[in-house]
Amino acid sequence: MSPDPLIEGRRLTKRFGEFVAVDAVDFRVEQGEAFGFLGPNGAGKTSTMRMIGCISPVSDGELRVLSMDPATDGTSIRARLGVVPQEDTLDLELTVRDNVLIYGRYFDLPRNVVRERADALLEFVQLTDRRNDRVDLLSGGMRRRLTVARALVNRPELMLLDEPTTGLDPQARHLVWERLYRLKRQGVTLVLTTHYMDEAEQLCDRLVIMDDGRIVAAGSPRELIDRHSTREVVELRFRTDEDREKALPHVAAVGERYEALADRILLYTSNGEADADRLTNDGVRPDSVLVRRSSLEDVFLTLTGRTLEE
Repeated sequence: MSPDPLIEGRRLTKRFGEFVAVDAVDFRVEQGEAFGFLGPNGAGKTSTMRMIGCISPVSDGELRVLSMDPATDGTSIRARLGVVPQEDTLDLELTVRDNVLIYGRYFDLPRNVVRERADALLEFVQLTDRRNDRVDLLSGGMRRRLTVARALVNRPELMLLDEPTTGLDPQARHLVWERLYRLKRQGVTLVLTTHYMDEAEQLCDRLVIMDDGRIVAAGSPRELIDRHSTREVVELRFRTDEDREKALPHVAAVGERYEALADRILLYTSNGEADADRLTNDGVRPDSVLVRRSSLEDVFLTLTGRTLEE
């Protein structure tokens, strides 16, 4: 790791009255990496991002962004950031291109520079053919891509993306991921929050898992899975609760451990197919069986005892 990270938090804390939204967390983001905050709604992800973005003051602890203090250098930091907020803040009555042009003027960029960048960015996010359309005519995925384009107009060193694909259909999500992956390859540092495990696995070099304002694990997606889960998981679903309860003693006798959830049983194992066959031979008859590799969802369940959607 470099001696001077782009972002570093030490015992970073955010309080709202008596409520502690972020509870003394430590993390650092290196230049050129994609770093994620993964966790359910209410975990403290957005509160952390708002402090990094110099929108919300730090309650306690230390925070350095681009080697500066947000408490005293907020304006200088914001000038070097690109921000994709959780909710789109586009002007729906303006055209796609005008949204980028007007935003670029906030950074005191010359008009000819903003026009040139706007056209290049709309091509980058594949919206050139919609450049003269009003934003209220765009789909949700197109609006999200426009928000990304707008955030890049000042050529930021650091991009903050708060739940960048929430509410999008799978095709739109993958298109946004592809654009973000290209930015990463160009050397832009990405910091994102998400509660989608596949998004974190696709985009993040490193991440922290947050729950109730605390960091419960940190590392690369692969490291976290190897450290806290098994190679494979067998998902067993049953037609009735009675069938599920009858299967539990058999499930407990195979694999390394299991989790009994409301809608399914998860069996953690190094050989899913073999253990699924063994259960079948023992007379276990689930309604459906799925053998899959372990994911960050399983890591979160192991660490907290609940799923990301709860």
